[in-house]
Amino acid sequence: MSNFAEIVDQQQMKEHLQNALRTGKVSHAYIISGEKGSGKKFIAGIFSKTLQCENRQEKEGQIEPCDECHACIQANHADHPDIITVTHEKTGSVGVDDIRTQIRDSVLIKPYTGQYKIYIIPDGEKMTPAAQNALLKTLEEPPAYAVIIILTENMEAFLPTITSRCVVLPMKPAGDDSVRNLLMEKMRIVDYKADLCVAFARGNVGKALELAQNETFD
Repeated sequence: MSNFAEIVDQQQMKEHLQNALRTGKVSHAYIISGEKGSGKKFIAGIFSKTLQCENRQEKEGQIEPCDECHACIQANHADHPDIITVTHEKTGSVGVDDIRTQIRDSVLIKPYTGQYKIYIIPDGEKMTPAAQNALLKTLEEPPAYAVIIILTENMEAFLPTITSRCVVLPMKPAGDDSVRNLLMEKMRIVDYKADLCVAFARGNVGKALELAQNETFD
């Protein structure tokens, strides 16, 4: 049931994605970069769901998914046929076969139900040079309906030919006040504990939420 209103700060990124939704000028490829726990996958999921939503709504100046249509329900249950998360068998790398079988060989098949066919690549920095070159062929001549979202903790891991063909959206550290308010409202924790979590998280929302639930840290 997540939506843009739940994204903590990241104003520049939200403005870019909202503009794409309003104008319909959606890029064929994005790279969302940021440290572990910063919310990359969360944002990619919200953007993907909103792209596929059959009844987008304007709420408090933002375009939001309706969370009621069939596409939203599928997205919320992680089983929308046109939102594909790329997996890899080797823990340390995303290989050329992973990209070929899950993206390159299927991207020419039109979306089953949605307007877009969206591929989310977690751990993008683990793509081998061969895998990146295999992906490059799709980035150079993508079908109009294809959207590829690469998530990464390390921008330096990519070939220049990859980054030059993607819109790069860096995660920014969330403000301490924003993170504190989230912890106190969502987690219902007291102010002094929220302050401690905020101090250790240093703008990383995921880390702050993890610390707030960590009995050892408590």
